[in-house]
Amino acid sequence: SPTILNVTENAANQIRERLLEAGEGVIGLRVGIKARGCSGMAYFMEYAKTQDEEDEIVEKDGIKVLVDPSSMMYLLGTTIDYVSNDIEEGFTFKNPNEKSRCGCGESFNT
Repeated sequence: SPTILNVTENAANQIRERLLEAGEGVIGLRVGIKARGCSGMAYFMEYAKTQDEEDEIVEKDGIKVLVDPSSMMYLLGTTIDYVSNDIEEGFTFKNPNEKSRCGCGESFNT
């Protein structure tokens, strides 16, 4: 079966740091897609305190990423990376399902 989500080592390290800072009760990072922006969909990342039965779990280097079940079909095969350079710093999503991205970089459609 295809990999739901790939998490690079850089991203895993950044997620681990954030989870440590988040404190007690946080079990992992929830990732999914919400409707918004000019093309209709945008990624979200939030702390997860609970795990739903339908969640897909991706574990990497001791961290847990919970994939929102309703976002699964849009996220299949996506790689989460963490970029830090002169221009930008933050998490990036390389998604093979994206057909077009809007200029604001916030949303895309499939």
